[in-house]
Amino acid sequence: MKDSDFTTEPLGQNLIKLIGNLCFSVFVFSVLIFTVIAITYQPPDPWLESAPALTKLFTQSENATFKNDNSILKTGEDLIAAAAPAVSPAAAVNPITETVIEKSEEKITKMNLTSDCEDLKVVNCSDPRVLLAVEKFNLRVFKSIVFLDYRTPVNGSKPDECDVAWRFRNKKEKSWRKYRDFRRFRFSNGENCTYKVVHASGWHSGINARRPRNRLTPTRSGGTAKLSPPVRDEEINDTIPSLGSDMAFRKGKYLYYSGGGDYCKGMNHYSWSFLCGLGEAMYLNRTFVMDLSICLSATYNPSNKDEEGKDFRFYFDFEHLKEVASVVEVDEFLKDWKKWDQIHKRKVPVKKVSTYKVTPMQLKKDKSTIIWRQFDAPEPENYWYRVCEGQTAKYIQRPWRALWKSKRLMNIVTEISGRMDWDFDAVHVVRGEKAKNKELWPHLDSDTSPDALIAKLQGMIQPSRNLYIATNEPFYNYFDKLRSQYKVHLLDDYKELWSNTSEWYNETMLLNNGKPVEFDGYMRVAVDTEVLYRAKTRVETFYNLTKDCKNGINTC
Repeated sequence: MKDSDFTTEPLGQNLIKLIGNLCFSVFVFSVLIFTVIAITYQPPDPWLESAPALTKLFTQSENATFKNDNSILKTGEDLIAAAAPAVSPAAAVNPITETVIEKSEEKITKMNLTSDCEDLKVVNCSDPRVLLAVEKFNLRVFKSIVFLDYRTPVNGSKPDECDVAWRFRNKKEKSWRKYRDFRRFRFSNGENCTYKVVHASGWHSGINARRPRNRLTPTRSGGTAKLSPPVRDEEINDTIPSLGSDMAFRKGKYLYYSGGGDYCKGMNHYSWSFLCGLGEAMYLNRTFVMDLSICLSATYNPSNKDEEGKDFRFYFDFEHLKEVASVVEVDEFLKDWKKWDQIHKRKVPVKKVSTYKVTPMQLKKDKSTIIWRQFDAPEPENYWYRVCEGQTAKYIQRPWRALWKSKRLMNIVTEISGRMDWDFDAVHVVRGEKAKNKELWPHLDSDTSPDALIAKLQGMIQPSRNLYIATNEPFYNYFDKLRSQYKVHLLDDYKELWSNTSEWYNETMLLNNGKPVEFDGYMRVAVDTEVLYRAKTRVETFYNLTKDCKNGINTC
């Protein structure tokens, strides 16, 4: 027995040592692999998250086609970090702050305006103390607004009233864009020979301080007169740039995408593909040739049909795009290309690329004036975004910062928010086809019923508050029960902002060669989304109202 014990004991110990050494080796090898990956990995898009997360956020891809909610639409200005708003050098304005107001008070003191208080019995709107009182009032009341500059106050309708106009931006909008408001204020005497505001009227009430508009003008036939269209927003410059001389065209370098199955797909699909092309152009240091004419998917149209010939500028900020990226409109580009080839014997060098599998890295050193990607394969091989897949994702970063919502749509957003005095809460109520689909969303219909909404919202939003409802529910009176608890606002309450008497109507008609433009489903979603973002309290359907998953059963 003792001999047997002596022979088996070392064997057991050796086996334990062997297993221990093997496990340690596997651990060391795993750490080595992880370290290599951590050092070499480059996330393809640094704006928000990794590429897969962005893809899921914007597109929800499945089998190379896109399925998305369409109830919330994000663009570049929604993705900029709150701590670092984008600022255009041309648009930079110092905001009106408490420090600025203190300096104004010092100037007024030096002017000896406080020496005699008798002159305050009659309100003089040009008195600096009037504007100072308005600035103090606005800073105290409108906490969500950044005030940029004021115009000199003018007389109101009564002796103690003044109308004041200013430019501003909302703190929740992270772009540099500026908006206008003009209001009527009533004053009384304050302490130490100052004015104080005793009443402020609502949004755009100070009509004497608004921008001048064209008056009635005689017609060519004489005798009768008609009202000229409203003055356009002078801060919008979305004219189509020209390449200039033929030599300027020849010296340029261009990336031209043609064809493709992206046409008439949803806007999220369009954005994903468009920004892939723009990102490649930036990587190659080339001007991107873009078509301003786009096809609006049937999902956004009451007719349930695709609509061609929509202008990019109806939906997106072309002025901002021109400032941050080198782009040329396709018709201008083709006209200059044809003109060059007709005049000169030596044709423009063109590199034709027939498959997305030719990567931007392979084209980096190409000297051709035009790189022409032709997407002629059947779907899904002809989607533009295929260029940015795979290894290319490490090199091409989609420039989300370049794609902002149209300033004309944002003017409507600002008008709606301003009419609620920037003091409102909002609920996002997803219904439509999802509420009808009991298989994927068994509780959504009942959880978004008027009675259920009242029960849920009472615990989150105080009674009598302004409540904006962003929704795809088609029946306007569906939310009437909520009116007993809240001041309910729906998008259709503001139809005059895109009616045939509105500034939006006149400006979009000019872009559309004099033809009226429909305020379509995408525009409605874009405006609903942005008003929702500006609410003080925001209630979401799939987070607050129902336990159903956003994309159906078992997708949470």
